[in-house]
Amino acid sequence: MAQNELLRMDNMSIVVESLDTVISFFEEIGMKLEGRARIEGEWAGKVTGVESQVVEIAMMVTPDGHSKIELSKFLNPQVVSDHRTAPVNSLGYLRIMFTVKNIDEMVSRLIDKHGASLVGEVVNYENIYRLCYMRGAEGILIGLAEQLSK
Repeated sequence: MAQNELLRMDNMSIVVESLDTVISFFEEIGMKLEGRARIEGEWAGKVTGVESQVVEIAMMVTPDGHSKIELSKFLNPQVVSDHRTAPVNSLGYLRIMFTVKNIDEMVSRLIDKHGASLVGEVVNYENIYRLCYMRGAEGILIGLAEQLSK
């Protein structure tokens, strides 16, 4: 394998029930909606292994343009399982971590405007970061980090 074949991580995908609800949640954090589209056709099923799929997607991007989340709502076939309430020590996708300027203000806004909840507490890690995990829209698990020193 040649060195430096990897160019970038393009995006992470999250399957949701309501695009509008989850878009609003990620916009509250500071992400921007890059676009929405409907994905269907034989080629899509060949990529994912899910035949006859019809999916609405929304692409969210961070302010720096480097990180993206693809939100997917399956219209066909129906969703077959739900991992949103799995505890943080479950195998598989865990959470997305965001660095924010003011963690207390962000936690308060997400609770007040979107019904999010803290999983544990906001903690201080060696006076370098303040960190927490939250369950947001549709139970999506996120992490927030506020850098305290450089």
